[in-house]
Amino acid sequence: MGPTRDYTIESLDTGLRLLRLFLTDDSLTVSGAAARLSVGRSTAHRVLSTLEGRGFVIRDASGRGYSPGPELMALGRPAGFGAEDRAQVGAVLDDAVRRTGETVQSVTLIGDRILVTDGRESRQPVRVVPETGRTYPAYATSGGRLLLSRMTPEQVCALYPLERLDGDGRPDGSRSALLDELAEIRASGYAVGRGRPVPGMHTVAVPLAGAGRRDLLALTACAPADRGDDAALVRHAGELRRSAVLRQVSGGPRRCAPPAVPGAR
Repeated sequence: MGPTRDYTIESLDTGLRLLRLFLTDDSLTVSGAAARLSVGRSTAHRVLSTLEGRGFVIRDASGRGYSPGPELMALGRPAGFGAEDRAQVGAVLDDAVRRTGETVQSVTLIGDRILVTDGRESRQPVRVVPETGRTYPAYATSGGRLLLSRMTPEQVCALYPLERLDGDGRPDGSRSALLDELAEIRASGYAVGRGRPVPGMHTVAVPLAGAGRRDLLALTACAPADRGDDAALVRHAGELRRSAVLRQVSGGPRRCAPPAVPGAR
């Protein structure tokens, strides 16, 4: 989807397109950027110099190219990876695995995928193993759907422009079905996953809020299907929400307590 030409600021459009190049390139030269953007070398040089002045790019040691700067790296850093965040989330995970008795994980949303940022393993003889660093399609996981539910329907549609969600594996694997499910998650405050993305594993996820939208994580409990019936998932959701309060108390502005999970004790 391109910009509306009547309202385009050409220099800003060029700068934004140049920043997108750093999604795939670790380094860019002036001539390389000019060729990729179909602009003159002088235009590419002015844009890169402006971005350098704001800390979005830095000059390579060779002096011939530019790499992502600290401001750009900070914008792209997923939630939960700062030192303070990791300490706060670690305390939540320690409490959550004790409360639920199941493997617990924290996940963040990156584009249309979720990344497992940390986890704690259950002590049960049969248990789910934490998958720190693993990624999954967001719509295929309880944690991903929980995070997607915090977006507007318009934002979700922009993230998934096609009606069919390839790889969902369900007859109703469509964007329309996803939007309906996200509305239910917003109403209940938690999301469940039965056999997705891993057959035989049931999960439940609640929000793990930070100081703002970019700090939002999902806190999940994962159990084998024989220990993850509906009643167990609702019970785990309640315990996870109690653990999540630890992050609100220990870091950032305090928030109002989340609504109670229906049926939780």
